[in-house]
Amino acid sequence: MAMSAGPADVSPEDEAAGGAPMTDINTTPLVDVMLVLLIIFLIAVPVVIQTVPLRLPKVSNQVTTTKPENVLVSIDSNCDVYWGLQRFSTNAELLDKATGYLIKEVDRLKASGAPIELPEVHIRGDADAEYRCVGGVIFTMQRAGYQKVGFISEPVGGVTTR
Repeated sequence: MAMSAGPADVSPEDEAAGGAPMTDINTTPLVDVMLVLLIIFLIAVPVVIQTVPLRLPKVSNQVTTTKPENVLVSIDSNCDVYWGLQRFSTNAELLDKATGYLIKEVDRLKASGAPIELPEVHIRGDADAEYRCVGGVIFTMQRAGYQKVGFISEPVGGVTTR
């Protein structure tokens, strides 16, 4: 199955008369198809990209006031958890300590007649600590009954605000 494109020896007069095969590519259909695809994508992309309208919170650093009843928990890069200087090897030990401390503080506040303001948990996590370690401590402290859990971080550039 061979295809013939016309005689090989075409004279210049025959070429001018239109007898020679056409060697130019007609790009008009290609441009038409590309424009149609462009219009389809311009219409379809906003429909595909759906976002939920949110008003994100404005973040500002707040200086935390250290109260003696607040709990300071530290997590080092090896996922070791410390309450003050006491090291805990399991979450169950941390849960027992946290629950006991919270019950003791609530009983003390009830006996004094002061309004009950639960202690806060301040977590100091090493920058190299894995998220699962920090998340586990947060979960444990919430299970113990603490309502306020915050993070202690270092200000950018070591600048403190007062």
